[in-house]
Amino acid sequence: MKNVVELKNSPCVLSSAACVGKTEGEGPLKDYFDVCYPDDGINQTSWENAESQLLHDAIDTAVNKASLENNNPDIIFAGDLLNQCTSSTYAVRSFNVPFAGLFGACSTMAFSIAMASVFVDGGYVKSAAAATSSHFCSAEKQFRYPLEYGGQRAPSAQRTVTGAASFIIGEKKRNSVFIPRVLFGKVVDFGITDTSNMGAAMAPAAGESIAQFLKETNTKPEDYDLILTGDLGAVGSRLLIDYLKERKNTDISSVHDDCGLLIYDMDTQDVHSGGSGCGCSGVVTASYIMKKMQEKEYKKVLLVGTGALMSPLISLQGESIPAIAHIVEFNR
Repeated sequence: MKNVVELKNSPCVLSSAACVGKTEGEGPLKDYFDVCYPDDGINQTSWENAESQLLHDAIDTAVNKASLENNNPDIIFAGDLLNQCTSSTYAVRSFNVPFAGLFGACSTMAFSIAMASVFVDGGYVKSAAAATSSHFCSAEKQFRYPLEYGGQRAPSAQRTVTGAASFIIGEKKRNSVFIPRVLFGKVVDFGITDTSNMGAAMAPAAGESIAQFLKETNTKPEDYDLILTGDLGAVGSRLLIDYLKERKNTDISSVHDDCGLLIYDMDTQDVHSGGSGCGCSGVVTASYIMKKMQEKEYKKVLLVGTGALMSPLISLQGESIPAIAHIVEFNR
């Protein structure tokens, strides 16, 4: 059975939007984002509410940019890092459309785009929103320690991006970025137990999905302008390059980049190994990558969304970190 899903009707990106927090708005991609909030509180009473507001704003902005006939998409696919996908559930309350909550950890952007594309391609809906979010403070509180604790972070640790992104996927439209193929990844576990080194846990999953995609589509790395992972950071990106060279005889180094390395200035911003979180690949792809594709600087891009499927409870019990990587192909 093949893992790559061929989308015969080539659903397209009708619009995309990215809303980010203060640190992200001070990074190298600041001019590409739709909204950069001056502080991470987003005028809310809790970090969780702030994240939910970010996601609501990203979906609302993308919907307005798409100029949909009924003002709203036919369905929303969204997920986040918090328990029970809290941010997503509360963010979509005001839209009054069907909602499918997803959990793919940091791979949720690619996961939700893939799901939305399959629904549109199959004719089940005319338009679908694919969205995700993360927040540095809410993630630290759930997965590590509240900020007030003042815990030290390891050099291999990544900073959870405060940001939310949304895509509106619709029926094929001329002169648009379209999606011809997607791949739903398999769970891969290489026995990594260090929750401060997510890049190492996710790199093998990314390698397996990339190798599978290239094999099934009979393509080579150089057939793409960019193979973009999100979000392996500095450590995971190096491991991915080595993994593919040594295990799959495949070299993607000339066309690879990572959302966790693009979103921050690694020399001037104190983010350790780079960015992470659902919002990382979301905001980079929805803003910077889509802009480059609209300008035809990129014509073929693979978004490889990577996620560490762990929970604080299981990690404290000494379990290893399973990971997954979903792929979306964007063509111009």
